[in-house]
Amino acid sequence: MNIFELIPKDLKEEVFETILSSEKLSIERIISHGQSSPLSGWYEQEKNEWVILLQGEALISFESKEDVKLVAGDYLHIPTLERHRVAWTQPNVVTIWLAIHY
Repeated sequence: MNIFELIPKDLKEEVFETILSSEKLSIERIISHGQSSPLSGWYEQEKNEWVILLQGEALISFESKEDVKLVAGDYLHIPTLERHRVAWTQPNVVTIWLAIHY
């Protein structure tokens, strides 16, 4: 498999694909195309998350600290229960993320 292949043509919604999963670890590919998190909620995950942006650009907002802009190659660690949301992804480019939850 190649992380940049088999991109769905219909990207009206963000796509979450599990690559590998176990009790303590999950790895997923996320594909965005202009999507953001709902304004009404925050992600508040029970596991740590390490994410790298492989293609595109994005803006991550945090409840308790400054926003972080990501471009291809940038990575970010989000500790357990840290409230965050995707505020913006590039609308004219497919954004590809690799997220590791542990």
